[in-house]
Amino acid sequence: MAKLATASQFLCPLLFVLLLLCPCNAFYLPGTYMHTYAQQEEIYVKVNSLTSIETELPFSYYSLPYCQPKGGIKKSAENLGELLMGDQIDNSPYRFRVNVNESLYLCTTNALNEHDVTLLKQRTRDLYQVNMILDNLPVLRYTNQNGAIIQWTGFPVGYTPDGSSDDYIVNHLKLKVLVHEYEGGNVKIIGTGEEGMGVITENDKNTMNGYEIVGFEVVPCSVKRDPDAMSKLNMYDSVDKVNCPLEIERSQPIREQERITFTYEVEFVKSDIKWPSRWDHYLKMEGAKVHWFSIMNSLMVILFLAGIVFVIFLRTVRRDLTRYEELDRESQAQMTEELSGWKLVVGDVFREPTYSKLICVMVGDGVQILGMAIITIVFAALGFMSPASRGMLLTGMIILYLFLGIIAGYVSVRLWRTIKGTSEGWRSVSWSTACFFPGISFLVLTILNFMLWANNSTGALPISLFFAIFALWFCISVPLTLIGGFMGTRAEQIEYPVRTNQIPREIPARKYPSWLLVAGAGTLPFGTLFIELFFILSSIWLGRFYYVFGFLLVVLLLLVVVCAEVSVVLTYMHLCVEDWRWWWKAFFASGSVAVYVFLYSINYLVFDLKSLSGPVSAMLYVGYAFIVSLAIMLATGTIGFLTSFSFVHYLFSSVKID
Repeated sequence: MAKLATASQFLCPLLFVLLLLCPCNAFYLPGTYMHTYAQQEEIYVKVNSLTSIETELPFSYYSLPYCQPKGGIKKSAENLGELLMGDQIDNSPYRFRVNVNESLYLCTTNALNEHDVTLLKQRTRDLYQVNMILDNLPVLRYTNQNGAIIQWTGFPVGYTPDGSSDDYIVNHLKLKVLVHEYEGGNVKIIGTGEEGMGVITENDKNTMNGYEIVGFEVVPCSVKRDPDAMSKLNMYDSVDKVNCPLEIERSQPIREQERITFTYEVEFVKSDIKWPSRWDHYLKMEGAKVHWFSIMNSLMVILFLAGIVFVIFLRTVRRDLTRYEELDRESQAQMTEELSGWKLVVGDVFREPTYSKLICVMVGDGVQILGMAIITIVFAALGFMSPASRGMLLTGMIILYLFLGIIAGYVSVRLWRTIKGTSEGWRSVSWSTACFFPGISFLVLTILNFMLWANNSTGALPISLFFAIFALWFCISVPLTLIGGFMGTRAEQIEYPVRTNQIPREIPARKYPSWLLVAGAGTLPFGTLFIELFFILSSIWLGRFYYVFGFLLVVLLLLVVVCAEVSVVLTYMHLCVEDWRWWWKAFFASGSVAVYVFLYSINYLVFDLKSLSGPVSAMLYVGYAFIVSLAIMLATGTIGFLTSFSFVHYLFSSVKID
């Protein structure tokens, strides 16, 4: 053994040095497969749905009278996440030739009718944005507001000048494409984006030389041109360049019988930005100090609660148990008559709770949601869920949720067996677990989808996708939940450490309702979450990118610890006042954080989303906020319940009672 230890001490440093000296290849995981373009190679821009922070109702790009491609409109393949988010990516007539700066004509529309004018004015006043994509990069626009440079994705459909009742359409684009010259090399690149996976090796060095697209910017403007003269041109004929912005008199108004001419300029600029860094501009988020402040604030809460738990375990509980165990049997019987607090409920603490089936179902669903959240955020923090892969995050969450049904079934049925002492009825518990949270979410989403259908929004799910999601639910999640439930019936039953009396003990009257304390307990977990919640809401509803998943992972772990501590403290407090009905209170002590999340979401709607207009937009917001809050309640409530169950089981297993 000594020789083996000496050899290992020698070999480990040697192996480390060899690993440092050996040649290796570099991998780039997030994003898409890198594509290089040859000089003057033609590339086309894609267009996504029109979006607005005013209404949150996406619409198709070609729902407005824009120029269409010569070969007709062709939709790009979309994953499940993109469809659920309302993305509709189409081809467009905007054509570039690599490193060729030019100003080109697209088309001149027919005379606008009343419907066209009404639609254009409505989209303009609702602040709808046109979202273009080049080589998987969204177009960026920079504006100067009060001396600060603000970055936006997309550009407006039109604008209404201050003090004017007329609306003007954006019909000329000054586009800038940043390119980086690539000369190949001994590099491997693995992509996870929409172009699929690919590897570039030294064998491809000669073919990969060319230009990478590392930036895409736009300056939109409105230009009034002579429609009769312009309509004589063909698509992609050259036109004069324009200096933007122009005076109001030279801009294109939105009026009936107007014929609108669409043109664009493109300029290629060489850049030192390398392809793996091209998303840095999009993912740069301000407020890192705020994130750290949130984490430090959460740590203070954790330390405070940890101190209380420390006192409960090492001083109160351990002292009482030691004193109790040192007495002989007769003294214990005499002492029991004089005891007060948690020791008096020893015969009732594991009494079956009301609605026992429901708590089993909610805990099972909570485990499923919590597992999905942790795995998704870990993978996102490691870079596997890049925003370059649109819809990947949502698709991954759905797939994880479906396959984690087996764990949900196992946990709910095993808890059911523990409470009931038998496996009878496990199929009903498994079915309820498989249908509880998905069923509520499906019902809410169906109602919201009918609203989107009524408004002809691209956010409405097609009926085929509806049935596809339904099939995934019943063909994957439900069977796996039933399999997990069957495994739960075969697992070892959790035995209670003490017997339950036949007659329940009377609970002493209290000066204040116990649920008041439970509801107030949710403020502590909410304190660890609300700052990050603000950034998440802003990214969802204000069209910003959220990619600080490292911070989010830390906050999630802190939230788990706080929920566990809060629930243990509240459970112990209830047992001390001889209240043995701790099951639901342990669940909602931490699960009540969802109430504060929902109220904060409403506060965000009223005070931060003042621009959100219309009852449909408000209903969409409230519907999505309800689903998220329900998921948070199930996940955090499960953390608190399982921790409290373990605490109570350990506490009373330490008491020796015949």
